[in-house]
Amino acid sequence: MSGQDATAARYGGHGDGGHGSGRADEAERLRRWRLLLGSPAGPGLGATLGNRDQAADGALAALYEASPSPGSSSPRSAGLNASAPKVARWLGDIRTYFPSTVVRVMQKDAIERLDLTRLLLEPELLTSIEPDVHLVGTLLSLNRVMPETTKATARQVVGAVVAEIERRIANRTRAAVSGALNRAARSRRPKPRDIDWNHTIAANLSRYLPEYRTVIPERLVGYGRRQQALARDFVLAIDQSGSMASSIVYASVFGAVLASIRTLKTSLVVFDAAVVDLTEKLSDPVDVLFGAQLGGGTDINKAIAYSQALITRPRDSVFVLISDLLEGGVREQMLARMAALHAAGVRVVVLLALSDEGAPAFDKDNAAALAALGIPAFACTPDAFPDLLALAIDGGDIAAWAHRADLARR
Repeated sequence: MSGQDATAARYGGHGDGGHGSGRADEAERLRRWRLLLGSPAGPGLGATLGNRDQAADGALAALYEASPSPGSSSPRSAGLNASAPKVARWLGDIRTYFPSTVVRVMQKDAIERLDLTRLLLEPELLTSIEPDVHLVGTLLSLNRVMPETTKATARQVVGAVVAEIERRIANRTRAAVSGALNRAARSRRPKPRDIDWNHTIAANLSRYLPEYRTVIPERLVGYGRRQQALARDFVLAIDQSGSMASSIVYASVFGAVLASIRTLKTSLVVFDAAVVDLTEKLSDPVDVLFGAQLGGGTDINKAIAYSQALITRPRDSVFVLISDLLEGGVREQMLARMAALHAAGVRVVVLLALSDEGAPAFDKDNAAALAALGIPAFACTPDAFPDLLALAIDGGDIAAWAHRADLARR
């Protein structure tokens, strides 16, 4: 979303005193075009803005009406000048004049266009920002240079985003995974309280007695009670490349949710050129995120080798690799390890991204090589991930599911 898109999102529906866009009078149409196009279009349009519109227009102009600095390709702010007090006031202004979805876009654009990254190290400024996944990614990239005085505030910001994501996905993930585990544990000799009556009736329809209007169940179908047993092992391996920041945030929260399910053994590793096991931090996804170090090289082969050592029950294990597949290690070994996991019966899932934005740039050759092994590589949204986990537990067709999900997004 650009600055014009942000303006359209704010003013495209109902303006100050306007009617539906189809019935807007000439003055209202000019007002909207003026807000959309910015101040350079003002003289030609002859539109008049009220006080609130002028203030909102000024906030947009400070960000989007910028000219390049001499000898640099980076834009120079027309009204912010990377000054902490001015940026703090501007952050307050945009929260006044725009909805939170647009505010997040404008914050992200400000960080990228005006090079405000260093200002995020100031606690006073962080408290003015609308928390979102992209901001968390930026803060994580600054983790190693962040002073202790800022870290407490940064953890609060990250914690707010993590809590919101957890509210969004936790219950659905537990329901989807628990349901799949129950189906996987289905028993032919269930106790009365464990009988699955729908499946039992369906399995015995040939024994329906019309005179009694009932089915005589020759064979019972039910769910096994395995609450005390480990039903599945989950291993999540997450690429720490800079482009994977949103994926790390979501995967960390999912890992914490999965770790809360007693019948799962969940492990989480993050990697760049080295591999770090963060399983012990899964009780607090904020700790997981601050244990990650964005950037550096990428050795997928090393991460898979470490993950292989964690998998002791191949046919009861799910391995999720989240990576753009831009391998800096030994490609042939990486593919051989993935083939070995797949052949051993591990349910292998490769995600190019776990985010709402779709896949970033990725290595198409490696993705094609994995697909040839029967391991599709694709992007997945956080909302769809619980269903994908359930499918992996059920032993369903992951490639077909990915194809349907891709068609639905188009």
